[in-house]
Amino acid sequence: MTGARPPVLCIMGTTATGKTALAMALADRLPCHLVSVDSALVYRGMDIGTAKPGPEELARAPHALIDIREPEDTYSAAQFARDASAQIETAHAAGRLPVLVGGTNLYFRALLDGLDALPSADPAVRRALDDEARVHGWPALHARLADVDPATAARLHPNDGQRIGRALEIVQITGQPASALQGRATAAPAAAWAVHKVGLHLPVEALNQRVAERFAAMMDRGFLDEVRRLRARPGLSADHASMRAVGYRQLWAHLDGRCTLDEAVERGVIATRQFAKRQRTWLRKETGVDWHDAQTGLDAARAAAEKWCSAQDIP
Repeated sequence: MTGARPPVLCIMGTTATGKTALAMALADRLPCHLVSVDSALVYRGMDIGTAKPGPEELARAPHALIDIREPEDTYSAAQFARDASAQIETAHAAGRLPVLVGGTNLYFRALLDGLDALPSADPAVRRALDDEARVHGWPALHARLADVDPATAARLHPNDGQRIGRALEIVQITGQPASALQGRATAAPAAAWAVHKVGLHLPVEALNQRVAERFAAMMDRGFLDEVRRLRARPGLSADHASMRAVGYRQLWAHLDGRCTLDEAVERGVIATRQFAKRQRTWLRKETGVDWHDAQTGLDAARAAAEKWCSAQDIP
C-alpha cells in the first residue's frame, strides 16, 4: 500500500442488505482485515437473532469485534471507536486493508467523525433510574427531564426509557444537560486515513419482504430457544442494552407471558422494519457514499470497491 494516508474501506447499509456477503466476497480476493460495526454482534450467545456470521464464515474470513462482551455488559460507541482504531492500526501494520462492515451508524460516526463529549455510562446511576421508572413510570421521569433539560425532553417520547434514562444519567453525572454538551466533539482519527464508503440499499418494499423472510428463517433456526437460554441467565434482564435489540425484546415479552408467539413474531418484524427506517434516515445524511442496489448490484459494488483498492495499490 502506498500513498500519504493508509486506506480504510467502509461497507454501510440498512439491515438485511447483504453487507456481510459483500465483505466476504472482498475478503476472498483481497488481503482484508474485517471489522464488525454492529452493536449486537459484540455479545456472545446472541447468534441467531443478530444474523451473526456462522462458524464457517468466521473461519473463512474472521471478523474483529464479534463476541467480545457478555450480554450483561455495556459497550458504548466510544469504546467501539477505540477498539476499531486499534484494529485498523493492526491491519495497516500487517499490510492488510481494514474493511469495516455493519449497520450501527452511530459506531461509524464515532469512529469517523468523533463523538459529543458525553460521559461514559454509570451502571449504578442507571440502575437507580430504572428502579425508579419501574415504580413511577417513564413519563414521570420524562417530566423531570423536562425541568432540567427541556431541549432534550422535547424531542423524546415520554416512554422512550433508554434515551430518557441516558439524559437523566448525564445530568446526574455532570450537572449539565445533554443538550449543552452535544456538539463538543471528541477528536476522530479518520483524518489520518483515506476513507472510502460503499453503501448497499434496497427499495422499501423489497427490504420489508426480506426482513419478514429473514425473521421467519431465524425462528426456524431456533431463535426462541436462543432467547430462552439468555433469559435463564441469572444476571441478565430485559432492561439490559443487549436485550433491547430488535427481536430479542419481543420474544422475551412472549416468554414473560405478555403476548402470544405469533404476536411476538409480528412485533419483531415490525420493529425490524422500523429499525431499518431509522437506519435509512441516518444514512441519508452520510456524504461521499458509493451506493449500489443490493438486489442487482452486489457484483458492481464489489467491482467498485476493488477499483478503489487498486488505486490505493492494494494487491
